[in-house]
Order: sequence, then C-alpha cells, then structure tokens
Amino acid sequence: MSKFLSALIATLFLCGCHRGSDDTHPKLSYAVQDRYLRSLPSPFTPLTPTERLQDWGKEYIIAMGFAHQLDLYPAMNGFKRALFLLPSDQTERKLELEYNIFLCYYFGQKYIDAIYTFEQGPLRTVTPQFPAYRDLLVILYDCYIETDAEEKAQNMLSYIQQNYPELGTNLSYSGLLIQGDIPALDALDPKTPPLENLLTQYHSQAKSPTTAKTLNAFIPGAGYFYLGQPQSAFTAMLLNGLFIWGSVYAYQHHQLPLGIILTSFEAGWYFGGIYGAGVETKHYNERVYERLATPMMNRERLFPILMLKYAF
Repeated sequence: MSKFLSALIATLFLCGCHRGSDDTHPKLSYAVQDRYLRSLPSPFTPLTPTERLQDWGKEYIIAMGFAHQLDLYPAMNGFKRALFLLPSDQTERKLELEYNIFLCYYFGQKYIDAIYTFEQGPLRTVTPQFPAYRDLLVILYDCYIETDAEEKAQNMLSYIQQNYPELGTNLSYSGLLIQGDIPALDALDPKTPPLENLLTQYHSQAKSPTTAKTLNAFIPGAGYFYLGQPQSAFTAMLLNGLFIWGSVYAYQHHQLPLGIILTSFEAGWYFGGIYGAGVETKHYNERVYERLATPMMNRERLFPILMLKYAF
C-alpha cells in the first residue's frame, strides 16, 4: 500500500508541476482612415514649372498621384524611377524622393524595408533642417518597435525626448500602452486624465488570476464561472466529477491499476484546470484592456502613425 501511495503522490506532483507559456500580450489597433492620411500636407516645396517638364518630374507627378490615392506599390516604383532619372546635383529632391519611398514602405507596413531604406540610403545623414525630420524620427521609432529592435527603439526614444520633449513623452506613453504594461502605467506620475480614467476602468473590470485558480482548486470549474465562461465551467465539473467517481469506484473494488490510471488522468484535469483558469484570466484581462485602450489611444492620437504632421 505504501508503494501505491508513493506512486500516487508522484503522479499528482508531476501533473502539478506542469507549466505553460504566459507570453501573451494585448493587441491594439489604430483606426487610420484614408482621408486622414490624405489630409496631411507634404513637407516639401511643390515642383517648379521647369522641374515638371523634366523626365524625373513627370515620373514624380505620376507617383504622387498614386501616393495621394494611397496606392503605395505603384507610387513607390514611380518615386524610384524618378530617383533614377534625377540629375546628381539635385540633392534636396533626392532626399525628398528617398523619404517618399521610405514613407510608402511605412504606410504599407513594410517595416524592415523602411528601416533598410533609411539605414542604407542618404536619409541617415539628414539634419534637423530636413523638412520631415520630426516625422522621420517618429517613423523610425515605430519601425524599430514593430520589428522588436528594442535597443534601437530605446535609443531613438531617448534622442526624441531630448530634442522634442512633448513628443517623447507621448511616444513613451504610447509604448507602455501598446505593451499593456499596467504596473508601469500605474507608476506614472502625473497621469493625464484619459490615462487615469483608462486605468480606473481597467482595474474595476479586470479579474484576479489568483482568485480564478483558487476557485478552480476548491471546486473544479468554479474559476471559469468567475470569468463568465459557463460552458467551460460545466465541462470541467463534468470531467473532474467523472474521473473522481471512477477513481473512487476502482479503489473500492480493489482495482488498483485502474485506480492509478484514472487518478493520474484526474490529476491532469485538476491541475490543468487550475493553470488554465489562470491563463484564461490573463486572456480575459487582455480583452478588457484592448476594449478600453484602443478607442482612447485613437481618440488621443497616441499611436505613432497618428502623431505624424506630414504625408505625401
């Protein structure tokens, strides 16, 4: 009998030690309407009558027509053709064309291509006198964030905070909000009224993983009821009840091998249910956060793309 108890305890221990991935994050989305991007002015001077008559100027005009319609692929190719035809002494127009290509990649969510265009081209040498310099920094920061280049993103953010303090603060808030870093957001002082309201609503609606797991530990399935998932709760109660009954029945009728097998299955369902309640709580809280943060960030223009001042 002592061997049986040892085997049973070992089985329960192994099942209870199982851990899964906790690497889940909220997914926020910005609502950029085409008319918003079209409403942004160009930071560059219009072509002169002489420039419009040159081959590169004609390509530029066609590309800009596609760009204003946000038809990005032909627009980008048009800017590249214009760049190829541009005389070598037209330094400012070259930077403008390079920036427009960079902007096409960014608006098309081709973040790696946008970074490559910057790092391998003349845009990396521009100074604050470049008309779109501020927007260039914002786009680079966003591209580094989107490609998980955390060190480059942090360096870019530090540079922006030094030179554009208000923009740097907004981007810092934006990064924490996109990551859903609640402890860091709670620690901010002072907080803007929209951020304070967001956190107040979130804390009032979020569920406790500890509570969900504890409920499931005492009554399998109760943690899912706590999360508003009655179907999952009923399933958990039914499965745990069946395996517990089967295990007890087997032990009462001296069928130890069957009892051990059923107990091991029950241990899996039991400890898996406890862990699953914790995971489901995280998912539940993420959905609550997404529902609250997405409209606030769109309304307050806290997504990087909504901080741009210029487009085509």
